[in-house]
Amino acid sequence: MPPSQPIKAARGVRDVMAAERPVWEVAETAAREVARAHGYQEIQTPAIELAALIERGVGQDTDAGGKELYRLVKRGSEDLVLRPEATAGVVRAYFQHGLNQGPQPARLFTMGAMFRYNAPQLGRYRQFHQLDVEAIGDASPAYDVECIEMAVRWMEALGLRGLRLELNSIGDRKCRPAYIKKLVAYYRPLKDRLHPDCQRRLETNPLRLLDCKEEQCAPFKAKAPRITDHLCVECAEAFAAVRAMLDAGGLEYSLNPYLVRGLDYYTRTVFEVLHEALGGAQNSLGGGGRYDGLAAEIGYPDTPAVGFAAGFERVVMMMGEEGEEVIAPPSALVLVVPDGPLLKEAAEVGRLARTMVPTAVDYSTRSLKAKMRAANRLGPRWVAIFNAEESARRVLQLKEMAGGEQREVGWDELPALLEAELTG
Repeated sequence: MPPSQPIKAARGVRDVMAAERPVWEVAETAAREVARAHGYQEIQTPAIELAALIERGVGQDTDAGGKELYRLVKRGSEDLVLRPEATAGVVRAYFQHGLNQGPQPARLFTMGAMFRYNAPQLGRYRQFHQLDVEAIGDASPAYDVECIEMAVRWMEALGLRGLRLELNSIGDRKCRPAYIKKLVAYYRPLKDRLHPDCQRRLETNPLRLLDCKEEQCAPFKAKAPRITDHLCVECAEAFAAVRAMLDAGGLEYSLNPYLVRGLDYYTRTVFEVLHEALGGAQNSLGGGGRYDGLAAEIGYPDTPAVGFAAGFERVVMMMGEEGEEVIAPPSALVLVVPDGPLLKEAAEVGRLARTMVPTAVDYSTRSLKAKMRAANRLGPRWVAIFNAEESARRVLQLKEMAGGEQREVGWDELPALLEAELTG
């Protein structure tokens, strides 16, 4: 890159600026409220994990655990990656910190940045942020329903409408192998007519054939064997229990026999929450399912678990489309504007006002007229103005920006006056 060329953000990542952050905060607050209302506790796991955790947990044959994985330059003996999803890390933390020895299930949630080297699309970035909710340690289908309800209720709490819930069961290690044999037998004669990615999946991960979004494969997928017709008794009963509880709770859903999700660790229940306004193959706001085999894949005892993840970027984007309008509040309720080089005095007034309300100080050397123009753009409720003569008397002019009313206030009286204004 030429030295004179300005450096911009890397492709596939984006800045969330101050005007947009309030919308994110609404989404984050609602996520915490919904999770905590169901008894879930917040944890944080590292963005960096051992490569083996992702390769064995997520699966090297998946996009997230293979070609989309960000690998760090190796230093020392550890192979490290940036996490493409949070579930494997949460399960690792569950065992590493002894949560498996406590009351079960452990109800956990986390929020943070994930990383995938993919093709940037609408609402899809190489660094993206997710809400991740997990119930680890109990096989009851009731926890599947709890997670589904939490995902939907969170989005509804943000004012989103037009949501569609899709549901499927992909069986388990007992019944899925026999189904996969039938699936391979069906697709094998069609191999040369499949998309190149599906030709590869046929050999490495046949279940992902059902996840194909390519038009040339659609006619073949439509006639493929349905996994729900090949469930064992236990999986069929669990799936029936999930549907019965969703029906009892009045949560509408549609069955999608081709829904398999994109990660290898899923078993039995899988689901997605979609929004048609996003359009095309990228209309998912979030999803999840049961993953009873993940713990064993990463070296721990077999442990049942279920959870979901949802992307903040797409949810926030849809809030802007049809959710309730979120107005960014001013960063400060009071702006201190000294008329002249009165830096120490302005700092003192700022400290006094800040004991009651968020307060910013304009330390620039601009004229008072220019400072007031800036104040109009920043939008504080009050501006505290004083010159050298007023500073000597320790008074200021407190101007209410909305109505233009202005009055003289002593510096030491300012905190009490602001408190009275806010509470009155």
